[in-house]
Amino acid sequence: MSDDTSVLPPEKSEAPGPGAPVPPTVGVDHPRVETTEKLTGDALYTGDLQLPGMLHAKVKQSPHARARILGIDTRRAEALPGVHAVLTGHELDYKIGLYIVDKDILAKDVVRHFGEAVAAVAAESVEIAAEAVELIEVEYEVLTPVLDPMVAFEPDAPLVHPELGSYSYVEAAFSPQPGTNVAHVQKIRKGDVEQGFAEAEWVIEREYTNPSVQHVPLETHVAIVQWKAGDQVTIWSSAQSPFTVRNLFCTAMRLPLNQVRVIVPHVGGGFGGKAGIHLEPLVACLSRKAGGRPVRLQATREEEFSLLPCRSALTYRIKTGVRSDGTITAQQMTMFWDAGAYADYAVNVTRASGFSASGPYELPNATVDAYTIYTNKPYGTAYRGFGHVEFFWGLERHMELVAQAIGMDSLEFRRRNLLKPGSVTMTGEVITADTGDPLACLEAAATSIDYGRLTPEEAEHERRTGRRIGKGVATLHKAPAMPSFTATAAVVKMNSDGSVVLNIALTEIGQGCNTALAQIAAERLRFPLHRVRVAVERDTDKDPYDWQTVASKGLLLSGNATILACDNLLEQGYATAAQVLRANPADLDHDADGVFVRHHRDHGVTWPELSIGYAFPNGNGIGGPLVGVGRYIAQGLTHLDKETGQGLPALDWTYGAHGVVVDVDPDTGEFDVLAISSAYDVGRVVNPGLVRGQCIGGMVQGLGTALCEGYIYDQQGRLLNPSFTDNKIPTSRDIPARIESAAVQTAQIDGPFGARGVGEHPMISVAPAIGNAIQHATGAELMHMPIRHEDVWRALQSHEPIDNWITETPVGSCRSDLPGGNLAVEERTPPLRQAQPVLR
Repeated sequence: MSDDTSVLPPEKSEAPGPGAPVPPTVGVDHPRVETTEKLTGDALYTGDLQLPGMLHAKVKQSPHARARILGIDTRRAEALPGVHAVLTGHELDYKIGLYIVDKDILAKDVVRHFGEAVAAVAAESVEIAAEAVELIEVEYEVLTPVLDPMVAFEPDAPLVHPELGSYSYVEAAFSPQPGTNVAHVQKIRKGDVEQGFAEAEWVIEREYTNPSVQHVPLETHVAIVQWKAGDQVTIWSSAQSPFTVRNLFCTAMRLPLNQVRVIVPHVGGGFGGKAGIHLEPLVACLSRKAGGRPVRLQATREEEFSLLPCRSALTYRIKTGVRSDGTITAQQMTMFWDAGAYADYAVNVTRASGFSASGPYELPNATVDAYTIYTNKPYGTAYRGFGHVEFFWGLERHMELVAQAIGMDSLEFRRRNLLKPGSVTMTGEVITADTGDPLACLEAAATSIDYGRLTPEEAEHERRTGRRIGKGVATLHKAPAMPSFTATAAVVKMNSDGSVVLNIALTEIGQGCNTALAQIAAERLRFPLHRVRVAVERDTDKDPYDWQTVASKGLLLSGNATILACDNLLEQGYATAAQVLRANPADLDHDADGVFVRHHRDHGVTWPELSIGYAFPNGNGIGGPLVGVGRYIAQGLTHLDKETGQGLPALDWTYGAHGVVVDVDPDTGEFDVLAISSAYDVGRVVNPGLVRGQCIGGMVQGLGTALCEGYIYDQQGRLLNPSFTDNKIPTSRDIPARIESAAVQTAQIDGPFGARGVGEHPMISVAPAIGNAIQHATGAELMHMPIRHEDVWRALQSHEPIDNWITETPVGSCRSDLPGGNLAVEERTPPLRQAQPVLR
């Protein structure tokens, strides 16, 4: 574990002018800057806004997963008093899409998933709008839906998008396959995988699955739009990324960017579900039809599950060749991502999963084929972890089973195969000592749960309860999945009292970016934190550009932009002070009070005197308002070769690991998570409290996806659990008694003060760590999440000893017909290697 601080700026002056030195702010635990505003209820969210003459909208949703629309009768709805606008798809000649432009604002001719919007109403009240929606009559020809991605992948499957070949898409990064249901295929090729399998003593193959999951932020999606005369459009939205909303909206509506303004106040959580564009185009069209009156649409909780996007489901097949000493020689990985009805972010999730598929392991020979597959289900989008939660479930369960198959302790197996300086990733990136330390994270997580032994208290717990305790670990990694030209900017403005305001477009969605960036600005300016304010409201007319608030890239990119903006402001201040003090700028220094001559500290000028221009006694003025601008763009990233996947897709990697302790009833399969711990290489901790909050929140969210969350459909594609009644998320009662996190600090050489992001990582490998712990306790082999008690019971009933895994599969062949849960294991050299006892 290293703590490289060589990237930090020079130490502050010991006696900086007339004031006392300001203590450091980076690395110090400060309360979140918006705490009081939120706790008192003063914080305003989009749903709190009331505009003069505002109308309220509701949508008519399809009860079918796949159907032709034969006719829509809106006459009764239009005649209802209080209704000002009714819309159907045929009135709207627009398509929207993030990477593939494949979605109508309202379904036109066909519906592609249960809950899709087919009509919309704007009325004087929510109640009138809801009544009007019920009066709209839609005639359907119901068609058989395509629900299974493996069926949709077949060449003769019905096409969800027969027009796929005519859609616009981002050609540099994505590869839709016209005439199929494949929206994108991501290929990665490294080494010679066939030769790698030929060198293996064991070949283990298995399939892992997980369902779609809803984001369930506390604040549901909400948008208010006013389409004024002259096509001047103002959008208030709960969006994560205001510039993305503006850019995609203008592309769809064929409007210039300077005619559309997007404003984002406080946001009540996003987790990726608010990253793209969703309700805004529909609400805008209702406003235009209603004569320019502002229109508000807020999704109900049930609409969040069916109208709006979810996390994609995944089927993951992994085939691994390994020697008896634990060295992986080859790995073949095939991912089938269930995108649902539209591509949205799912194609980029597929891309990111492809270049990250190996996890933090060194694979000398490997292939990845990752497919984005259209089905007739609610569509997938970004979700915290951006695909990594899903595929790490399979990868880290697979690593556990590979270790068991060759009779090696799974912790030791991981140690032997982890990336290290000099390792080469799947896409050809060379790992260095500055990249991060996955081994330190793994060791910290294992140590925190006393992996490999029972404590006296745990032994007594087993004796007293009859339940068996198991301990499991799982690794993780993730890098920002973003375009190679991702850029951001920051503006720091000084007020006349010497305080500053930071303007950015990175959205505060609960991750604490306003606090962390305020600390970075305060550190760079050498100001106390209370002198720095980060503006809350994001506004595309007033704030500098930022790509999106996604990918755990905000701290690194916006942090660097903030440092550069502070440097720019200081440079201006020094230039003015040099004239006032008749000194060379090189001889100046500064503190929280002002700028002074380094070797004559009492000879200085205050920040308030410099802030808006310095005035000499005779009335002459020099300088001007101090406004610093910082711009930062990701360096060195490239597109990936479409055939080999080689390139540099990752700005930085954050490594981590989880450790979990469970107790399991070996007869019934009932289990409890007793403890969960984690460790992440965050580069450098900016705010310990924020990091801990991210980690604990992420682990609890990871418990939900591991234990209880997931969409369930009937055979007609109707979602059976579109609410918290049947689709549970964890509550405070589900949090383990012991939940811990630790920070490893290997400074990111290009990070702000050495920091890197950790927003998504805490939930990534919670599920496989639980699965591994249950397996250590009972031998139950779990291949599907969520993991419910009955799943453990079924696994216990079907559990076979490892000796029975050996198959007669010919050497070098690949099983591609594995049903969920089946395992193929092949030993290359006799005699049969006996598995070690299950580690507890």
